[in-house]
Amino acid sequence: MQLPVTMRAMIFERSKNPLVLKTIPIPFPSQRQVLIKVIACGICRTDLHIIDGELTRPKLPLIPGHEIVGIVAQTGDNIKNLKEGDLVGVPWLGYTCGTCKYCLNEQENLCDKAGFTGYTIDGGYAEYTVADEKYCFPLPSLYGNASGAPLLCAGLIGYRSYNMINKHAINIGIYGFGAAAHILIQVAKYQHKKIFAFTREGDTKARQFALQLGAAWAGDSLQTTPEKLDAAIIFAPVGSLVPKALQDVDKGGMVVCGGIHMSDIPSFPYRILWEERSVHSVANLTRKDGEEFLKIAPLVPVQTEIKTYPLAQANEALNDLRNGNIQGAAVLVMQ
Repeated sequence: MQLPVTMRAMIFERSKNPLVLKTIPIPFPSQRQVLIKVIACGICRTDLHIIDGELTRPKLPLIPGHEIVGIVAQTGDNIKNLKEGDLVGVPWLGYTCGTCKYCLNEQENLCDKAGFTGYTIDGGYAEYTVADEKYCFPLPSLYGNASGAPLLCAGLIGYRSYNMINKHAINIGIYGFGAAAHILIQVAKYQHKKIFAFTREGDTKARQFALQLGAAWAGDSLQTTPEKLDAAIIFAPVGSLVPKALQDVDKGGMVVCGGIHMSDIPSFPYRILWEERSVHSVANLTRKDGEEFLKIAPLVPVQTEIKTYPLAQANEALNDLRNGNIQGAAVLVMQ
């Protein structure tokens, strides 16, 4: 593949400041990395947490973005499983050491030395990026475009959250009906589950969207469902939803917090936790999550609702997400 010398990228320089469009040199892959020509990169709520200063340890300057779809343009000297021209997806977890107790115990998502795409490693708000071969997932051609980008975080974290709950759970509540929820509901329906969707008060569009995708019920987060829930997944970064969800789940039910950042959880009486209810958080993902999810997604088949923006309009896209103006997922596309 004939490569240019420079590329355009949106650069994050300071917290709570807009990204800056710059022309910079194309990165060079190390021995275990591949250079990827980016086709599209999804915009995730985690990107907002980074840019708004709620996640406080980004590398600076930084190219954000961790829902990357692209084509391998060049390989490092030690690459074994990928070749030029391969279609790949790159997720949030971008590096693990492979030697710590977590990596050795199938918990690489908790690796002490983990690197994160678009946070501690430059990401996909650019025309090219480099990525560790271990964290590049081969993609079916169905998702080799902007529609595939949300699968790489919204889809993967939603799937990991979903896998936390008891396999026998039927009635599942989802709090916050955005990018992750609109993907997860399709998988859950495929597996004959009933989804109860909770949205922000007054957000009739999100409720209609959930019902259109097959939700058994949709209402605002303060309402009570007509049936008790077997489990609940919270995608909204709102800590007060944890005690609310505990009240909504039946005995033995689990509440899964699927976000990387959440406001403080208020105190709550023990009685709503009693009867073997539990609260569980989700951190990052594993390669196994990616392989399993990207195998099931084409079978459903998962179809993403997206709104696309050119790379130079990343700030507008972030503001639309921040203000709740996105139905489904926002995705940057390279021209």
